[in-house]
Amino acid sequence: MYLPAEWATQDFVQLTWPHRETDWAPIYDEVVECYCNMAREIAKREPLLIVAQNPDEVRQQLAEHNVIPHNIKIFTCPTNDTWARDHAFISCLEGNRRYLLDFQFNGWGMKFAANHDNRINKCLHDAEVVDGEYVNCLDFVLEGGSIESDGEGTILTTAPCLLAPNRNDTLNRCEIEIQLCQYFNADRVLWLEHSWLAGDDTDGHVDTVARLCPNNTIVYVQCLDKNDEHYEELYAMEQELKSFSTKDGTPYRLIPVPLPDACYWDEERLPATYANFLIINGAVLYPTYNQKEKDEEARKKLAEAFPDREIVGIDCNVLIKQHGSLHCCTMQYPKI
Repeated sequence: MYLPAEWATQDFVQLTWPHRETDWAPIYDEVVECYCNMAREIAKREPLLIVAQNPDEVRQQLAEHNVIPHNIKIFTCPTNDTWARDHAFISCLEGNRRYLLDFQFNGWGMKFAANHDNRINKCLHDAEVVDGEYVNCLDFVLEGGSIESDGEGTILTTAPCLLAPNRNDTLNRCEIEIQLCQYFNADRVLWLEHSWLAGDDTDGHVDTVARLCPNNTIVYVQCLDKNDEHYEELYAMEQELKSFSTKDGTPYRLIPVPLPDACYWDEERLPATYANFLIINGAVLYPTYNQKEKDEEARKKLAEAFPDREIVGIDCNVLIKQHGSLHCCTMQYPKI
């Protein structure tokens, strides 16, 4: 059993849809438009599973935004929020079988309610909506956005998140590393000690700052402005990445994407990042922030990392208002 890389062929992608009883309420129409844009691009290329509290409303919204429904399945289920990356199954493969690992999601360290979101996986499996063998991992807190896999036994993660006392406070670094290697049949764990972005609720998810990519490549966020509050932290992370080596001892190929210009809402800086992209069949969907030059620079850098895929931008200014971005909203399921 192993944890496939995100660029492996996918069976489908999951979205958990916003509704008016979530924190999206003040900007509900805006976020629905963004979700419809994500749904449209995903469903063009592979099946899409939408978990929705109000399925009829979702169908109407998709129709109003001209999203063709033929490749979309909607599953009805109560939800607290929309961050599928962190509450959805983490899927492993072995031969022709898929294993659906259901970890505990505790609202990023008990910051937010997660009682409904933490039951979505069991509901999906019990309804036979997702094909695979259910694996109960609910005694361990783990969010999908906190780990990266190259599909060959290497896990990339961040110490500020996985070692946070609000996750698995009875375990130390060595014990958590052993757990990760056992769950995912991994050989090693690469730990980043630096991963901070202003406005981030996750305690430093790796998918906001550094991403494993094909051909021993890591795409990461680079800050060149010494006056920016992120400069020292991201510079320290960059030095860590330069010190990492592949299993055969060679340095990783590092491709920097720019840190977006500061984005604010209600005078709070938001965690805008181009690292929060989603790899799907034939394409990479990446977040844009109405910053023409930096959006284009990020697109070109991602095209370097993924020369065989279409690079598609989706305006995610609304998503960062709730402190997440495109990758946070989605979860891919590898093809058996």
